[in-house]
Amino acid sequence: MSKNCAVILAAGEGKRMKANKPKPMMEVLDRPMIDWVLDATEASGVNDTILVVGAYGEQLVDHCGDRSAICWQKERLGTGHAVMMALDYLNASDAENVLILNGDAPFMDAATIAESLALHEANGNAVTVISARLDDPFGYGRIIQGADGSFERIVEQKDATEEEKAIRNVNSGAYWFRREDLIASLGKLTTDNAAHEYYLTDTIYILKQEGKNAGVFVTENADVVLGANDREQLQALNDIAARNFPEAVK
Repeated sequence: MSKNCAVILAAGEGKRMKANKPKPMMEVLDRPMIDWVLDATEASGVNDTILVVGAYGEQLVDHCGDRSAICWQKERLGTGHAVMMALDYLNASDAENVLILNGDAPFMDAATIAESLALHEANGNAVTVISARLDDPFGYGRIIQGADGSFERIVEQKDATEEEKAIRNVNSGAYWFRREDLIASLGKLTTDNAAHEYYLTDTIYILKQEGKNAGVFVTENADVVLGANDREQLQALNDIAARNFPEAVK
């Protein structure tokens, strides 16, 4: 069995939460969202993790203790930049594959992680995008796939044609990468875009252009895409968790 590691993006400040804490420390059923993510990662067999932290990151350091390594993102220059902050860790790792997760998406589950890894390895993918099929995909980036099911591109809601808007497969923001391919592609990222940021999704196109396999895993758990940017959305996560995990309600 191959050795794998995870990079968890946890630098979200959560200004709209109106709380002096990082977004992954906001609670779902009285537990910080980062605990839900780490539980799923560990239950899938991935125990080697690093958190990329930013504003109020000391709270995550104190809370997570020795459960995860830590690196800091002092400036927020995009998702690609966040993963770049973990390059020292990735270069020193002997992991074959790297899982990228969001620290404020609490419903990622162990089965999705394990099953997507199995597909990633079986197909010899350089990268595998974890996708979910939503009844109402409005607002999410749509996953465009080739006839063979391979990844072609992500189209954001505002850029989608009517035909593309009808696609229900959306990007969860979670990925498996072959470690060496991730490191190499991060080194080729640029900020040549409107936001002048490093986009992690650009690494997928870099790898595709090099002729490497980019795949898509569609999870049966549509809730993996859910996160919260404000108090209302956080309450919605709590309501979903209370329905799905009644045994966890205090």
